[in-house]
Amino acid sequence: MNDRKGTNSMQSWNVYADERVVVEPVAEGLLSGKTFAVKDVFDIAGYTAGAGNPDWLRTHEPAKEHAAVVDRLLRSGARLAGTTITDEIMYSINGENAHYGTPVNRKAPGRIPGGSSSGSAAAVAAELADFAIGTDTGGSIRVPSAYCGIYGIRPTHGAVHTRGLIPLAPSFDTVGWMARDPQLLFEVGLMLLDNQAGSRAKEFRRMLFADDVWSLTDQHTLAAASAYFPALRNLVEEASHVKVAPGGISGWMNAFRMIQGIEIWREHREWVERVNPAFGPGIAERFAWASTLKDQDSSAAYTLREEARSRMDELLGNDGVLVLPTVPAIAPLLHLGGTEVEQRRLRTFEMSCIAGLAGLPQITVPIRGELGCPVGLSFVAGRGQDLRLLEWVANRLDASVNQ
Repeated sequence: MNDRKGTNSMQSWNVYADERVVVEPVAEGLLSGKTFAVKDVFDIAGYTAGAGNPDWLRTHEPAKEHAAVVDRLLRSGARLAGTTITDEIMYSINGENAHYGTPVNRKAPGRIPGGSSSGSAAAVAAELADFAIGTDTGGSIRVPSAYCGIYGIRPTHGAVHTRGLIPLAPSFDTVGWMARDPQLLFEVGLMLLDNQAGSRAKEFRRMLFADDVWSLTDQHTLAAASAYFPALRNLVEEASHVKVAPGGISGWMNAFRMIQGIEIWREHREWVERVNPAFGPGIAERFAWASTLKDQDSSAAYTLREEARSRMDELLGNDGVLVLPTVPAIAPLLHLGGTEVEQRRLRTFEMSCIAGLAGLPQITVPIRGELGCPVGLSFVAGRGQDLRLLEWVANRLDASVNQ
């Protein structure tokens, strides 16, 4: 363990990589008076992002300027207060870090917070920040938001600039954010997605329930979510049930994992081979697996990605919203291992790969699940419909799903 975190009593939640990283806003704006935390994978001038691994921290230099998203938020009036723990090199969705510990999940004590934006989600849930910035490649905003009982968005791929972000798999990497309040989630979107202002004019007319994805949940989560379905149907003119992946959602998930793994090894091979970093359980195995993948063996995966994009564009059009679970069940208990954890991880990926493969915006909304622990109800919209979806969740949906 290193000493970056400081000694503030807030650290009892173990959410911070370094709570002493504070940057004041540079202008007044819509977010004046709000504080935000940043996942420890973004450039902050004068500070070295650690990416959840001490060897990464040791072998990299301080940033010369702020990442694009940090700069935009500071110019919108928000105050940066702390960097947050992440899974190592962002390559997990569980939220347990072997080097820095596991952020505490306030809404589900004794259970994992989800990752890789674990500290960001836990900081918002613990009310240590008004909102937090994270990344989402394969579910790293959506999963921790669902487990920690907050709102989170993975935006359309490319909608928010990734300059100053440590990459994982660039064709899937997105910059997302989390908040306890859907209105604040929307307001942050207004600052980060100002080029989408025109997309807010129309209402969603159709709602599609993803039956093949709902079949992946446990009975408790399905029952909890189904209670909201009648109210959701009343928000649109048409509601229908669909099978998202006609050939099977597991095929989409496997295509996602292969392309992601190829890109991860391409991005980080030089560093891994030069430094031989110490990785925690699970992370080492994933990098070892990624190192075996070859572009020439993956043409079917790339073809399936294009088919998935076409399928989702066809389903959603410019007036549809897809309803699906964010996660299969409540957050697993801490310190589980073995095949049980890996099977749960893969099932979660089956849910999250849809927006990932298609590059679409997805918002997760907290609802109460088994044992009073939170789970997530998700909504996916068409490409570039992020602001429209954020406003719909804040102004139309929230009254129907509000706890």
